[in-house]
Amino acid sequence: MDKLKRVLSGRDAEEPSGLAEVIDSTSLGWGTRVKGFLACFAIGCLCSILGSCLLWIPKKGLILFAVFYTLGNIASIGSTLFLMGPMKQLKRMFEPTRLIATVVMLLCLILTLCSAFWWRKAGLALLFCILQFFAMAWYSISFIPYARDAVKKCVS
Repeated sequence: MDKLKRVLSGRDAEEPSGLAEVIDSTSLGWGTRVKGFLACFAIGCLCSILGSCLLWIPKKGLILFAVFYTLGNIASIGSTLFLMGPMKQLKRMFEPTRLIATVVMLLCLILTLCSAFWWRKAGLALLFCILQFFAMAWYSISFIPYARDAVKKCVS
């Protein structure tokens, strides 16, 4: 019956590949994508705000801030996967115009967590959080036409 449906709908008579079946079965509707984006983005914002609140806890506050701030940024980036889809997001992240911003942002995310967990250097974690913020901002404005040029003109 499925073959008949494929032939009548204009699709090839060949069996679809396993990847095509996975893509078809995991497709989300637009409403679901927007809800997923909003939920993931809200979780990211909540983690970032929670990290800022935890900054003032003695001894472990800076490390908790670094961890929650990084998790918030990861969730915020992950939220756009709902809108574009994972493959399109990865392709757009590594386009030549965003390559340096993406690499710096991902490197800062990793180095923040390394400095918090393995190196246990609070000052280094704070430095990487600051760099993470600027890299994330530069990456984010790359999606707005001419925004980078406007920022460059304002700074110079």
